[in-house]
Amino acid sequence: MNNQVIISKKIKPFNKSLKIDGDKSLSIRWALLASQAKGKSKSYNLLKSEDVLSTLDCLKKLGIKTKIKKNTCEIIGRGINKFIYKKKIILNAGNSGTLGRLILGLLVHSKTPIKIIGDKSLSKRDFLRVIKPLKLFGAKFKSKNGRLPIIINGTNNPRPIKYFENKGSAQCKTSVMLAAINTVGTTTIKAKKSRNHTEILFKNLKIPIKIKNKKNFDFIRIEGKNFINPINYKIPSDISSGAFFIVLTTLSKNSKLNLKNININPSRIGIIKILKKMGVIIKINNLRMYKGERIADIYIESKNSLKPIKLPPKLNSSCIDEFLLIFLLAARAKGVSYFRNLSELNQKESPRLIWGSKILNKMGIKTILSKDSIKIYGKPDNEIKKKIVIKGFLKDHRVFMTSVIAALTFGGEWKIYDKDSIKTSFPSFMSKIQTLGAKIN
Repeated sequence: MNNQVIISKKIKPFNKSLKIDGDKSLSIRWALLASQAKGKSKSYNLLKSEDVLSTLDCLKKLGIKTKIKKNTCEIIGRGINKFIYKKKIILNAGNSGTLGRLILGLLVHSKTPIKIIGDKSLSKRDFLRVIKPLKLFGAKFKSKNGRLPIIINGTNNPRPIKYFENKGSAQCKTSVMLAAINTVGTTTIKAKKSRNHTEILFKNLKIPIKIKNKKNFDFIRIEGKNFINPINYKIPSDISSGAFFIVLTTLSKNSKLNLKNININPSRIGIIKILKKMGVIIKINNLRMYKGERIADIYIESKNSLKPIKLPPKLNSSCIDEFLLIFLLAARAKGVSYFRNLSELNQKESPRLIWGSKILNKMGIKTILSKDSIKIYGKPDNEIKKKIVIKGFLKDHRVFMTSVIAALTFGGEWKIYDKDSIKTSFPSFMSKIQTLGAKIN
């Protein structure tokens, strides 16, 4: 099967509107919380990617009824701690670190051992970051140095904990939060700033939660709960997916784009702040609130001259999934851009900090790379004339899509492998980019 693309022509100017698929983070979180509610929850615009479908498959194995229709998904929750499953059950998280880490939080009360597995990429990622706090609740684990496969054996009496999350990982924070609702008593969390979708969903579900937002940390208190009402939810469009088209427009000539109904949660808009710092015209229109989330349309215009940026690390967590794209912007800027405290990038589907440098080097852009930082020496007039091959990146969907954006905006002849990697997060990526006029073989 042909699983590669060849791009040899830049994209021509465009002026379009585009609707992006549903937010992956919210799709997975909604599904997991709906499984804990008592009764039918319904979502609209659920992302139908492999990561989300893996979530639904795991819930089915745990005795939860799910049903996908054309535009909706229904989940019949059994209530908190009410999973029903066979002995020696195996749950496959596929490529999804979000699913793999979050579902462990829901299993601290499991009555018999449950085995979690994943694909080759996920099996290389660190799960100790969630195993350690979940052990404090009373759950027991078997693994090889915190890597998949993992066997979790829950406890009948999980106890509340005090937890310090110092990595800025929303996955770690959420895993502990999900365990907390299965626990009698008060769990307290001091968490470095990260995405707060779970906190917002907790408030919507009336799960007892108190949050104090400080400059660098959030302080969260959660009371154990014995009942959650079903939640009907319209999943907003994903800014992490929209970012590919935002950067495509920025780096293309004489182009304009309007993205509809994007989730611009303040913990997710680092890419917008960075673009503005680099001199890009980007506007937020039709702003409104939906169940605690900020939703808006995003208007973007191409920009011929970009300013370099020395990014404050405090913005890192708000654009952690967009850094490969941000590196492309830095490659076009006039001057040196500097990004630091990025060790978390190498904990993703592939070592993304390393891959970001590799892609730029193949493009003729000089970089200086350390274990957690990168300097990028921008070349505003860089025109690629050679052939570039991108492969061996552990099927990381963001490496693939970033390479497509680079090919369409910097020129050259690119052969990019593992096209199917987009199925994990953004299966309609190729069709949407072709509606803008991209020529891809």
